[in-house]
Amino acid sequence: MTPGTAPAAAVDRLRDARRLLSRTGPTWLAGAIAAGPATMASLVVAGATFGYALLWIVVLSAALGALAQYLAARLCLLTEAGIVSTVETHLGERWAWTLVADAVLAAGLAQLVIMKTVADVSATVTGVDARAWGVAWAIVLALGLAGGGYRVAEVGAKLLVSAVVVAFVASLFVVPTDLGAAAGGLVPRVPAGLDGALVAAGVLGGAVHVTLITMQSYTMRARGWARGDEGPVRLDVGASMLVAFGGYSLAVFLVAASVLHGPDASAGDLTATAAARALGPLVGPAAEWLFLLGLWGAAVSTLGGNTVVPPYLVADKLGWETEVSDRRYRALLVAVALLSSLGAFLGGAFFPLLVLVLAFGLVGTPFAVAIVLVLLNDPEAVPEIAPVRLTFAGGILFAVAAVTAGSFVHEQAAGGLDDPVSAFVVGFAAVLAAATLVLLGKTARSLTRGGRRTAAE
Repeated sequence: MTPGTAPAAAVDRLRDARRLLSRTGPTWLAGAIAAGPATMASLVVAGATFGYALLWIVVLSAALGALAQYLAARLCLLTEAGIVSTVETHLGERWAWTLVADAVLAAGLAQLVIMKTVADVSATVTGVDARAWGVAWAIVLALGLAGGGYRVAEVGAKLLVSAVVVAFVASLFVVPTDLGAAAGGLVPRVPAGLDGALVAAGVLGGAVHVTLITMQSYTMRARGWARGDEGPVRLDVGASMLVAFGGYSLAVFLVAASVLHGPDASAGDLTATAAARALGPLVGPAAEWLFLLGLWGAAVSTLGGNTVVPPYLVADKLGWETEVSDRRYRALLVAVALLSSLGAFLGGAFFPLLVLVLAFGLVGTPFAVAIVLVLLNDPEAVPEIAPVRLTFAGGILFAVAAVTAGSFVHEQAAGGLDDPVSAFVVGFAAVLAAATLVLLGKTARSLTRGGRRTAAE
């Protein structure tokens, strides 16, 4: 090798990697939301409370999350339209409004708790009141997104998610992991009781979520992707959900299971500060700051991506452009950003709230998955229906999401409906379950009639 060849080759590889990364983008926003503080809280609580027992669902969540995003992306490629307008055109306005309500409610509740997380962590680090931080962050969010729109959110997501993933993967090198016990956690089982169902739903809900599925078509359109961009889409989904999000989830869970698990650990009592201090003997007195900074980075990256979801869906339903050049969309974006400041005024610890928010979002996810699968197999909606293997994989995704969400709802109902939160979750689940059954029944009847007409012809 001649002098200078090795550095030149390294520069070429770096340039190729940068070019490859530049071709990705839309799913990184979904990954930024997925690798957020709610997922982090669910993973930490899962590891601390149940040890390695839920490792199987951590691994499964990354694979199913990637599948969910690919299905949503494929629908966008084939229709070249936002998911809400596609639903309205081919299924009807009632179904479009149901999907909007499902996603906006899940995203809105998540936005409030994520803002509370950002504000509380900022207050812990600086000593400034969390409510002041909430207002400040809301203003920064409104100005940044209204001024730069999608590109600001995408670049921020790539930078912050990459930094958070590197930080947590690096922590695995100083944490002793029991590989034998971890292998036992690959056997699927949900620990008994409300905590087990809640945490399992929270972990899966971090990756398979109505918010992530519905936003995919809008971020892809903002990027300008259309038919013929199948290659970049696969790269985008693989890099962001399988590699980045999967590595993040595995690292956070293994650290928590290795260090925080004990007989007194409880899903409802664990706080961010307690989790951070438990890492002290391993990584020194800076453990709390490192943990909180990682949580802060995850929360900030999620905050920007999650803010655009309600405006995307509502604007599409009302026939507005989903770009900041449309003043109505920009005003909606600013309104959502500013209203998120109310999250800083919520009481209680944010860690348990984050887990509950993800579990709640999972309740609305089977309906969104069903919508995508129905449209992908409707020849009037797409020019080519989904291959059988892809539909089968989507069916597995739907079944896992429905069973996990159902387990969570069942435990909520079994605990009594005197609590307003439990009553709301069960009622919300009942409405969406009924809508999903009606949709699937309607689709089955259409397929049956179509088969009869074909036979007669």
